[in-house]
Amino acid sequence: MTIASRERPPAGEPEGLLVLFHGRGVDENDLFPLLDELDPERRLLGLTPRGPLALPPGGSHWYAFQEVGFPDPQTFFETYASVSAWLDSVAAETGIGPELTVLGGFSQGTVMTYALGFGQGRPRPAALIALSGFMPSVPGFSLDLSTPLPPVAIGHGTNDPVISVEWSRRARAAIEEAGGEVLYREYPLPHAVDPGFLLELRPWLAAVYDGVTGGR
Repeated sequence: MTIASRERPPAGEPEGLLVLFHGRGVDENDLFPLLDELDPERRLLGLTPRGPLALPPGGSHWYAFQEVGFPDPQTFFETYASVSAWLDSVAAETGIGPELTVLGGFSQGTVMTYALGFGQGRPRPAALIALSGFMPSVPGFSLDLSTPLPPVAIGHGTNDPVISVEWSRRARAAIEEAGGEVLYREYPLPHAVDPGFLLELRPWLAAVYDGVTGGR
């Protein structure tokens, strides 16, 4: 599988990398505007990859839908391997390592964020942003929540009819029980991104990079 992506260049020398994974049935353009929303000063190189699967009812997907909480194993593992290799190649080409990379996503993209950020054997990112998604349960796949954990920001609509807010509550509990730090917000929205939470994430993200770069 080849992973295509759209790039938003930084204003100068990048301090890090922000990667946003879109939801089911759209493409790399869907979350592209969020790069400027989250990083208005353009401190970071921004990338929005495209899900490698073309499935019904159309658009791009990261895995075949099976059941909320439980991705189809075959397509999940194929995508996981391809995106892992892609992230490794981006790090090699840009010189921006995982410790300076924030992974984020919406819906299916949040599932990939958790998988790639916490997957056994994967390097730890600087932070994770999880919007309206869930931690995946897939036979033969496990998340590594051993400390130290990167900070995680979780947002979810309480009126979400697609993926219940309970999934984010469970994720928050799992991370906090493992000793992780979570910025957690619920908002009275359906399956959507809250603009107010994006505004709150700006200083949070800036603080993440100030912490890992020493504020340079």
